[in-house]
Amino acid sequence: MLFQTLLSLVTLAVSVNAANYKRVTCPDGNVASNEACCVFFSLRDDLQANLFGGVCGEEAHESLRLAFHDAIGFSKSMGPSAGGGADGSPITFPDVEPNFPANLGIADSVDFLTPFLGAHNVSSGDLIQLAAAVGITNCPGAPRLEFLGGRPPPIAPSIIGLVPEPQDNITSILARMEDGGSFSPAEVVALLSSHSIARSDHVDPTIQAVPFDSTPFVYDTQFFLETLLKGTGFPGTGPNTGEALSPLPLSSGENVGELRLQSDGLFARDSRTACTWQSFINNEKLMASQFQAVMAKLAVIGQNPSKLIDCSEVVPEPLPAVNKPATYPAGKSKADIQQSCFSEPFPTLSTDPGKATLIPHCPPSQGGDADDCDSDEGSL
Repeated sequence: MLFQTLLSLVTLAVSVNAANYKRVTCPDGNVASNEACCVFFSLRDDLQANLFGGVCGEEAHESLRLAFHDAIGFSKSMGPSAGGGADGSPITFPDVEPNFPANLGIADSVDFLTPFLGAHNVSSGDLIQLAAAVGITNCPGAPRLEFLGGRPPPIAPSIIGLVPEPQDNITSILARMEDGGSFSPAEVVALLSSHSIARSDHVDPTIQAVPFDSTPFVYDTQFFLETLLKGTGFPGTGPNTGEALSPLPLSSGENVGELRLQSDGLFARDSRTACTWQSFINNEKLMASQFQAVMAKLAVIGQNPSKLIDCSEVVPEPLPAVNKPATYPAGKSKADIQQSCFSEPFPTLSTDPGKATLIPHCPPSQGGDADDCDSDEGSL
């Protein structure tokens, strides 16, 4: 009798659980795990068709940057008055946070995302995080990010001084990242893999769309390799505040050389982060999985995840990786590496043939149309 009672209770629990996870058909025909996710399908399609266009271009890069700048506006030590984290406050208060010095350039992403807020019944926090997750799927090799929906509207903007800057020292950046989101040094390095698809407008104001590695339209590990190469020059008028010597400064017309952020160069060589940095070189699966995990953590800073709804099925499958191993740019070799981690052997890599590397200004699908390839500013 007792066994039959227990069996009945288990059967009831399974039935209730199945009812809770019953999939629903949305008005547009999409199938969701929760009715609350239906609104995000139309938003996703709108973003892809009318913003990203299936290209790993500046809108994708800038949306990812905005997700970071929004979320890191939070402080465990100072409390709620410092900011609400991943709450969408840069869009809700566009005359405040975009004007902070460390946020130079995010006004562009605020401007191009704001119309989508009016067209869809979502919060600004959900819009920012979904735009980042959808945009990066257009970059070959990127991981598929988690998306949780249901963030409430922000109450107030964050305060100035919470976003790390490239001229900051590593100790202060790590302290800010721990206070802002309980990020470990290894997790900060994982977040910096976003620089694989980032470019800069404002570190050197005389040049535009300056990438941080030689493959800015592909999510790959070249960034972690090239940041360890000896710097030889500046792509523009450097050195500027927050800029370090670059290994690939050569420019030609619209093809602007590589820019190295001071903080990136230091992270690659600091004893607290150098081995994590080196571990990503030619290990795209590790880099992508770590980035996927840390972005899930970033996206809920200041939120109660138990009150959010997992709508990850809305995020498209990313474009597949190009499956090209990391290589030394033409003219470079192991002799140019400033190795800082010696607990593991440095990867054995080949060198690209040909003349010195020139970095393309536009994604291949844009056919070199410079007018469509304005740039964004890398974080940290």
